Amino acid sequence: MNGGLTRVDGPAAATGAPGPARDRPWPEARREARRAAPAPVPAEQVEPAAALGRTLAEPLTAVTDLPGFDTSAMDGWAVAGPGPWRPAGRLLAGSTPAPLADGRAVEIATGAQLPTGATGVLRREHGRLAHGLLHGQVGPGQDVRPRGQECRRGEVLLPAGTPVTAAVLGLAAAAGHDRLTVRRRPTVELLLLGDELQDSGVPGPGRVRDALGPLLPPWLAAAGAEVTGCRRIGDDRAVLRDAVRHASADVVVTTGGTASGPADFLHPVLAGEGARLLVDGVAVRPGHPMLLAALPGGGHLVGLPGNPLAAAAGALTLALPLLHALSGRPAPRRRTESAAVDLPGHPADTRLVPVVRTADGLVPLPFDGPAMLRGLAVAEAVAVVPPGGVRAGGPAEVLALP
Repeated sequence: MNGGLTRVDGPAAATGAPGPARDRPWPEARREARRAAPAPVPAEQVEPAAALGRTLAEPLTAVTDLPGFDTSAMDGWAVAGPGPWRPAGRLLAGSTPAPLADGRAVEIATGAQLPTGATGVLRREHGRLAHGLLHGQVGPGQDVRPRGQECRRGEVLLPAGTPVTAAVLGLAAAAGHDRLTVRRRPTVELLLLGDELQDSGVPGPGRVRDALGPLLPPWLAAAGAEVTGCRRIGDDRAVLRDAVRHASADVVVTTGGTASGPADFLHPVLAGEGARLLVDGVAVRPGHPMLLAALPGGGHLVGLPGNPLAAAAGALTLALPLLHALSGRPAPRRRTESAAVDLPGHPADTRLVPVVRTADGLVPLPFDGPAMLRGLAVAEAVAVVPPGGVRAGGPAEVLALP
């Protein structure tokens, strides 16, 4: 399988002669990552427990009115007509009530069905029993949840593309669903490249602990993916070639090997496999030597830098937008927040800066070097700082962390 590496984002010089590769502007690279997915992955119907973390493939509609009948919103008495009332009996949730005659009251629990004829609910703390009669003030419909208050049968509750959270599962169950139509999870194979990586213990001379093996799988899963494998591969071109050639996942994510050093084999491997580079370098700091390639078999490869914060920036830039598109999730709305202090910028590139929120706005965190995770570990978001920076009080785009 050898067709050469085709690059689609490197411009030629004005004369038509080949020119140096140009890093993609950061916003353009993110859009390209979403466009790389020709269509979302297929949908299937599953039981709710299997839908958690996936994405709705069609709108969630109500199968029944919610609530399905008039219910009591409080513990107390269901009453009919003006008081005082003569109380008799008790209604618990799940029971079927008999009609309530005018001038009568029945003790009722929160969530119990309101009897026909009831005009309101008198809260327990507002009622007073004297000489066999119940006294109190109740307005029409007081403390009653009317049928269909939350939704009516057939009403659209959530649009397609909504991630399935625990709250979505609860809503779907309350609205009468036994199965949900969701996208299958896009599959991801994670390849961690480098002889220097160590899985446990204090690193020896020239070695470093692998930080991306623990960090990336939860991030990818939060984007709707199923991580089917996580392998460490040493600096061996043939092993990397075989791993890429035989990968069956929708997306292969690699860490390291994206630059042009003596042990950086990713570019030549992709060239040998006939991959098509969609993005080869992004004008962003940290993380600019990242890439996105379309593989001959129909999948994609996202190459992340090996430094931890640079790899996190690459995941936010290329991997997560691609996975969101494959999962059928819409692009997130652009959000801006005020900077509490100046956010210095790079002269030409976008900066991704871990930040915390204060009463005055966004504040950048220290320890934001490409190899550092200390700032990211306590960050509440990542600020997108355009070339030239953001002045104090100015708006900065913010990215939510998975």
